[in-house]
Amino acid sequence: MTFPVPGLPARVRIHEVGARDGLQNEKTAVPTAVKAEFIHRLAAAGLTTVEATSFVHPKWVPQLADAEQLFPELGDLPGVHLPVLVPNERGLDRALALGATRIAVFGSATETFASRNLNRTVDESLAMFEPVVARAKEGGAHVRGYLSMCFGDPWEGPVPVHQVVRVAKALLDLGCDELSLGDTIGVATPGHVQTLLSELNEEGVPTDRIGVHFHDTYGQALSNTLAALQHGVTTVDASAGGLGGCPYAKSATGNLATEDLVWMLAGLGIETGVDLAALTATSVWMAEQLGRPSPSRTVRALSHKE
Repeated sequence: MTFPVPGLPARVRIHEVGARDGLQNEKTAVPTAVKAEFIHRLAAAGLTTVEATSFVHPKWVPQLADAEQLFPELGDLPGVHLPVLVPNERGLDRALALGATRIAVFGSATETFASRNLNRTVDESLAMFEPVVARAKEGGAHVRGYLSMCFGDPWEGPVPVHQVVRVAKALLDLGCDELSLGDTIGVATPGHVQTLLSELNEEGVPTDRIGVHFHDTYGQALSNTLAALQHGVTTVDASAGGLGGCPYAKSATGNLATEDLVWMLAGLGIETGVDLAALTATSVWMAEQLGRPSPSRTVRALSHKE
């Protein structure tokens, strides 16, 4: 049943990350053909933004080593945005050579994670991103800036809001079109979310350039998403079936499941364009490929209905 709540957005764009963020942490190899079918099924379910892969060195993320083989298999998805993650100019070159038009860079709000993930300080990583963003924009590409560890860091603990705001503004100043705020280890709570969003607004960052990316470590992903929606955020990252984590932060559990998000949004009367039954079937199929059940509560509930 649908019970709208006043003040919430009429429509939310789901930025589906299952094929990239979801699969990059898998221990078993996922064949390129399975990844391609996964993305096609997600698109058929109505998702219009599906993050496809990452052009990082295979040594660091071996699960996505087939980016050059996978991306050409997705050319028959008109109207579907297929962002790809690039860590540096070499990754950008590889992505642009295959015709990618949506690029993402991945920064950190904390020094320890920047060092472990990028082998650089926060400021050094921003300097590395500067030519990547500039060249992507010169070529007409849309650029997303991911910012991880926005709420807590497994090594540094709670992350000061002003620290997150500084790096967020720096990413936008580089030319990023949008910013995704990541709760990488899933420690955020709704008041923390709204405080960070308010601080960003006060420092000149408009809400319409912000997306949110929550992990469900403490079961807070949906409540944090609702807090962001109440603030006016209309872009929410989610992963089909709740796949994913972070290979460099061992305490990071799965992403917010896309099905759980769609169920909540449908109940609020918020449009997404996503067919929940088709999406659930896709996640059941993907779970079979991975040899384990989906962690999504909605997938489990709907797939067991007679």
